[in-house]
Amino acid sequence: MDTEQTLWYTKAAQDFDHALPIGNGRIGGMVFGGAAAETIKLNEDSIYSGGMRERINPRAYEGVTEIRKLLLEEKIAEAQALAFRNMQGVPKDARHYMPLGELTIQFDFTGKPREYIRTLDLSRAVAKVSFHDDAGVHFKREIYVSHPSQMLIMHLTADTAGKLNFSAVIDGRDDYYDNNRPVETNTILYTGGTGSRDGIFFAAGMTILTKGGMTETAGHTLEVHNADEALLLLTAETSFYHGDMYLAKALERLHAVIDHADDVTALAQELLAEHIADYSALYDRVKFTLQDNSGSAAANLPTDERLSRLRGSDVDNKECSGHIHDNKLMVLYYNYSRYLMISASRTGTQPMNLQGIWNQDMRPAWGCRFTININTQMNYWGAESGNLSECHLPLFDLIERMRPHGRKTAWEMYRAKGFCCHHNTDIWGDCAPQDLWMPATIWPMGAAWLCLHIFEHYSFTQDVEFLRAHFDALCEAAEFFTDYLFENKHGQLVTGPSVSPENTYLTASGTKGSLCIGPSMDTQLITVLFRNVIDAAEILGERQELAETLAGILPKLPPVSVGKYGQIMEWAEDYDEVEIGHRHISQLFALHPADLISPQKTPKLAAAARATLIRRLIHGGGHTGWSRAWIMNMWARLHDAQMVYENLHKLLAHSTNPNLLDSHPPFQIDGNFGGGAGIAEALLQSHSGELQLLPALPEEWADGSIRGLRARGGFEVDMNWENGKLTSAVIRSFTDGLCRLRTNGVVSVMRADQTPVNAKLKEDTVQFDTEYGAVYYVKA
Repeated sequence: MDTEQTLWYTKAAQDFDHALPIGNGRIGGMVFGGAAAETIKLNEDSIYSGGMRERINPRAYEGVTEIRKLLLEEKIAEAQALAFRNMQGVPKDARHYMPLGELTIQFDFTGKPREYIRTLDLSRAVAKVSFHDDAGVHFKREIYVSHPSQMLIMHLTADTAGKLNFSAVIDGRDDYYDNNRPVETNTILYTGGTGSRDGIFFAAGMTILTKGGMTETAGHTLEVHNADEALLLLTAETSFYHGDMYLAKALERLHAVIDHADDVTALAQELLAEHIADYSALYDRVKFTLQDNSGSAAANLPTDERLSRLRGSDVDNKECSGHIHDNKLMVLYYNYSRYLMISASRTGTQPMNLQGIWNQDMRPAWGCRFTININTQMNYWGAESGNLSECHLPLFDLIERMRPHGRKTAWEMYRAKGFCCHHNTDIWGDCAPQDLWMPATIWPMGAAWLCLHIFEHYSFTQDVEFLRAHFDALCEAAEFFTDYLFENKHGQLVTGPSVSPENTYLTASGTKGSLCIGPSMDTQLITVLFRNVIDAAEILGERQELAETLAGILPKLPPVSVGKYGQIMEWAEDYDEVEIGHRHISQLFALHPADLISPQKTPKLAAAARATLIRRLIHGGGHTGWSRAWIMNMWARLHDAQMVYENLHKLLAHSTNPNLLDSHPPFQIDGNFGGGAGIAEALLQSHSGELQLLPALPEEWADGSIRGLRARGGFEVDMNWENGKLTSAVIRSFTDGLCRLRTNGVVSVMRADQTPVNAKLKEDTVQFDTEYGAVYYVKA
């Protein structure tokens, strides 16, 4: 068993947190792997609870000026009461994500499965169930969701002729579907809709092809009798993508395969090969390996037991459990993050929500929407560095859908031009305040944060045409603040009413509050957004007047400040936190994902950032998976390798489910992507205009290699290291530009043809000009 590429288990999944995810970006399944009964929870990424809602409170703008006045006078309770009365969404909720249904397969199987194994092969994107019955017959299922074929495929085999007997049915959704019946020979069509008259309608088509035996319908069930081999095909289409043609499309997908199916074995091989080729073209771009330090655990223990092992036993204290190592599990976790991204976010699909695409609940936690006060953004932190730039694209499609609604929100709520969004959005791009929860609801910064991903994508790809195509969105997000910002008592331009996401402060007088003026994260976000627009305007030669306006505002924004505990201040005033160990560490946005604080450029602020993290952690911070993942990335930016390792270890041991999916709890996928991004951040950083090789390499990762990481500036990097030191690197340039290289030792740089490069040592970096398509070899 490949310890870096395969999740494996010796029993079927007992619940969703043990089941294995498969997907093609749009269709998702959670495979349980029962011997007598297989269950696959089904999702399609556009199935939300209804059509677009108009939720802007008609009284919103009435209260903004008065709320600001009350907050400046520290009349916090009155300000919050007025904000809820006038600014809340009407109704309070945007649309939420919903499941497609459940595929259940009942087998003619009795007794106990022998030599049972359930696997997920990340290198092929295939889940497999394998076992023998009491008579020694070997049964095997391979399940995957094909992007080329746009369908879920299950290939079932037995090594003895005529032994496959089973029935398959789609059901679920608490009976909220319309029809579920035969429509053609051996084909079931399952249909329904969600919510209002403008809701989303869906259709799933299912058929089974067999070698030997026969297939027939029985009501809404497909039955297979005495087959040697079977191939189950399931499509899912919606009106969101296809309008009134969604029903026809579901059947058309099936016919595209079955109309040319003469031999089931050959067809199964063809579909699998097509799927693997498509998937591997993305997945194989990066190869990561570390030395094994687990003893025999990595090779001999199932994945869930390897995970449990990291926690230690009841007699171990926390210090002892920290000495239980499994580098191969950490590599597997990184590979899994890339697998999940390819499986949940492909060109033309929806971006990943709180659970990616995998959700079993009709009313999931937090609506399983796009939570944009960190979670959706974290989903894509590893997209560019992990060489999956195409998987980032659905996020930009969502931003475009948000813009018209965001313009309306900006004007009707704040009398501001541009566009804005609060802390959640849905498939339609709803931008009004979500929920009735003061620590989160009134926060008009969501669109600004999302739009930072536009310039981030450009920074890695150097794709000028992409930047040009999305420049208007970037500008509109910035324009909102040219109207929204107002002067505080110090003459600084600040936001408000706003919050520091989900946190609560305590004033010197003992008053608790969340709504505030000028929280630190807001200013940091605006600073990065304005700089992005200014840089993009220069690159494109467009909107110079706007760039000059933004440049004039930047000096009037409050600076990053240090408070009484030596910490980065979270609010404009040096308030205490009600919960010191809060999961959000929003004031350190400046450290990560932004580049406003760094050990090289701002050492005093970097020291304050360290103090902030320590203060959070000693008071219980990092208790959710995604928060622990964010903390990992922050320690990597501070070049603290051992804290990166310690927090990754804790993320795996205490915030990861048996199927390696992140636990908030409940399951949230953001921590998987934040954790994967943190691993990459420990190995390669490029945010400060230079490539930092192995900037936060833990001593436990003394020997290893990685191939194919991407860096800002248009570079791709391979690295090898031994005894904690870089031995060699390869840099591929996808642009004509300067490369600044920072390493942990002296290096030489040569071209692929072994001719020397005219490199200079400047500001502790090796600097040399690169050419598009050229390859450069770095030797320690």
